[in-house]
Amino acid sequence: MAEIINRDIGECMDRQSRADMLGHARSPKDQIEEVIDPALPIIDCHQHFRDRSGERYLFHDFLADASSGHNIVATVAVECGAMYSLVMRKDYRPIGEVEFLNGIAAMFASGQYGATRAAAGIVGFANLNLGERVRPILDAAVRAGGGRLKGVRNPILWHSSSALMVGRAVGAGVSKDLMADHAFREGFSCLSEYNLVFEAWIYHTQLPDLIDLARCFPANILVLNHTGGPAGTGPYEGRRDEVFAYWRSQIQELARCPNVYVKLGGLGMPVMGFGFAGREPPASSVELANAWRPYFETCIEAFQPNRCMFESNFPPDRVTCSYLALWNAYKRFAARYSPTERTALFSGTAATVYRL
Repeated sequence: MAEIINRDIGECMDRQSRADMLGHARSPKDQIEEVIDPALPIIDCHQHFRDRSGERYLFHDFLADASSGHNIVATVAVECGAMYSLVMRKDYRPIGEVEFLNGIAAMFASGQYGATRAAAGIVGFANLNLGERVRPILDAAVRAGGGRLKGVRNPILWHSSSALMVGRAVGAGVSKDLMADHAFREGFSCLSEYNLVFEAWIYHTQLPDLIDLARCFPANILVLNHTGGPAGTGPYEGRRDEVFAYWRSQIQELARCPNVYVKLGGLGMPVMGFGFAGREPPASSVELANAWRPYFETCIEAFQPNRCMFESNFPPDRVTCSYLALWNAYKRFAARYSPTERTALFSGTAATVYRL
């Protein structure tokens, strides 16, 4: 991955021209902004490919976004319950998603579509509730990933309010005490044997449980998704200051666990309550950077840049802004940091955690 990060930017095709050539018009959410620092190498450490329930975001959809002007050198494609195999036994069916993502990775790796290496790292799903019985499934998933499988994510997002049970959390059988469950922890402990990280998408109310999990398994690497999930809707609507104070105290405590890293992003999802989703005109990168600044500052101060990394969380976050504006917002915020720190935030930490 070092040669990708350090490649000559002049070797890349003009990204917007490539998107236009492929017949993919800009989304209505694509604000007209000039790209900030277009040469800065970026590893997008969290994006999805899916075609389910009317939601389609596939190869050419991401290619159009990645071609909008930023220097996206690679991505980590994260599971989202898509493309499960119907020809495998039940517990093995999620491996179909790993195969699907590996196929997309192979298309990008051909170089036919430019220098971006999407899905260079893959985070799949394996049911850790199976305990030690998950081992043969992890074996099969690693083989299916062809060297690209870097981690596992299970649905553990939970809240007592139905207003906050969104996406795959609905009907997934997630319980309040899942992270403390013996079978789950038995399966979780297997991940370190395969050098696989665990991805955690949770709400701020679940941070104490994640802290306990991280402390009990210091050999396991955990990656906190979406800035730790500071919810702003449902029972937390109008309570942003209260939520922030609690979230900040827990983030500071979690940062004491050296085996935990954090992804900065995901705040464009409606459940976060910033009020930008679906707005017309869309929020500018200046507005986004200012709104999200306290959360990013808290995480970076607690974890330091070498344990933080920016994520797009596309396509979920595109309800708030375009891919171009999102990365502009991150760059505006990060302008205060040194070149070494910016490198860590935009590519270095992800390259280390996912061994790219």
